Amino acid sequence: MTKPKLIKSGLFRKYLLVTISIVLASFVFIGGALLLLVSKLWMEEKLELLTENVANVAKSTSDIYPKGLPNINSQLSVKLICNTLDQTSNAIDADVFIVNLDGDVVFCKDSLQSDLSIFTEDCHVHGKYKISHSTLEEAGRKISGSMNDLGGTLDTVHFVASAPITMGGRVVGVVYATQPVLEGLAPYIMGIFRMFFWAALFAFALAFIIVYLVSYRITRPLREMSVATKQYASGDFSKRITIHKSLVNSNDEIEELVEAFNSMAQALATLEMSRRSFVSNVSHELKTPMTTIGGFVDGILDGTIEPEKEKQYLKIVSDEVKRLSRLVTGMLNMSKLEAGELDINPVDFDISEMLFRTLLGFEQFIDRKHIEIRGLDELTSNRVTADKDMINQVVYNLIDNAVKFTPEGGYIEIRSKADAEKVIIKIRNSGKGIPPEELNRIFERFYKIDKSRSYDIKGAGMGLYLCKTIVELHGGQIVARSNVNEFTEFVFQLPLQ
Repeated sequence: MTKPKLIKSGLFRKYLLVTISIVLASFVFIGGALLLLVSKLWMEEKLELLTENVANVAKSTSDIYPKGLPNINSQLSVKLICNTLDQTSNAIDADVFIVNLDGDVVFCKDSLQSDLSIFTEDCHVHGKYKISHSTLEEAGRKISGSMNDLGGTLDTVHFVASAPITMGGRVVGVVYATQPVLEGLAPYIMGIFRMFFWAALFAFALAFIIVYLVSYRITRPLREMSVATKQYASGDFSKRITIHKSLVNSNDEIEELVEAFNSMAQALATLEMSRRSFVSNVSHELKTPMTTIGGFVDGILDGTIEPEKEKQYLKIVSDEVKRLSRLVTGMLNMSKLEAGELDINPVDFDISEMLFRTLLGFEQFIDRKHIEIRGLDELTSNRVTADKDMINQVVYNLIDNAVKFTPEGGYIEIRSKADAEKVIIKIRNSGKGIPPEELNRIFERFYKIDKSRSYDIKGAGMGLYLCKTIVELHGGQIVARSNVNEFTEFVFQLPLQ
């Protein structure tokens, strides 16, 4: 049989899509969290770098001019400061400049030209800067770093670090270092994103392959069960599901489900075989007595049977009618028992007397086969409270089997004993016995011992099943023991109440 196509497996697709969606969402979440975390760390490091450098520039400026900021004519000092600003700006990729207390930029990296001369005119960039008094006052308190637009001086949000320049114990200016946030952050984030994207793409592809294989493996038994149930619906119970060891754990829920499913299939197959055997047996059981009854009745009616022999043949007809009645009653009782509709009507009676009277009913067959009856002389009165008709059916079926399967010249042994809680009945007969492989199945409904080993192939396989069901319904137990070619023994016990 061809395997079901994956495209038809809705469960497989759903399981795969859900799992992949979860994996993809996890990657997106991790990626977003990583970018945020890396961005935060990068910004903190950038501000720390800018802050550290403006502090160094402020200290260098204080060392060069211990008495106050120089004027523009102090060429050597100006060159030293501007050179420091230029080197620092290039090293940290930022704009570093010095502002006086009026808010004007007095030194910047653009003040020093390529020939080391001082640019005396207003800087085309920093000449436009005018730092507010409140911003300067805040920057003059301590070394700090943050993201802002420098009080509206800058067009966009920048990383801004500031350090006050102190000379003689007073603040004479402020060193600023600025860098556009997006200009520095965007390339860094894009680099991190590209690395994460390719790593995530590779991991996602690997995860997809693994999830695909795991999903296929997990849902495979379910797909096979779907195919098997369709076969079962058509009456074919031969399909079994192969147990595949899990990629993660063994003996997991799926494997337990497969084992339970296979057990169910085996039970259904056995039940179907029993049902077919039952139909065949019942058909035979009904057909034989009905044919006999019809033949003898027709013979009496048309005069084929002589009048003096009518009574003899009517006795046979009566026996066959009783046989049909027992068969129908057994089927009805089995149906009621399984439906829980058979009520127990407990009465007090002597079960030993029931054994004796039932044996008397088989006297003719016992004499015909010369069967020895043992244990009757040792029977003592044992009273129980139970449904008398049901227990009588149990006793009748067990004795009927004993008489039926005891060979000519054999024996049947009856034992009955009681203690403070229960009564125990043993019915043993000599004979070929029951093979060990069939002993555990004889109480199954519709089950019959191999016909090739039986003396009597009649019956529908309901008798022992009914015995077991009735005994257990009363809270008792029934077991069978046998030694091949020696004996078969049935033992059942009933609570006294």
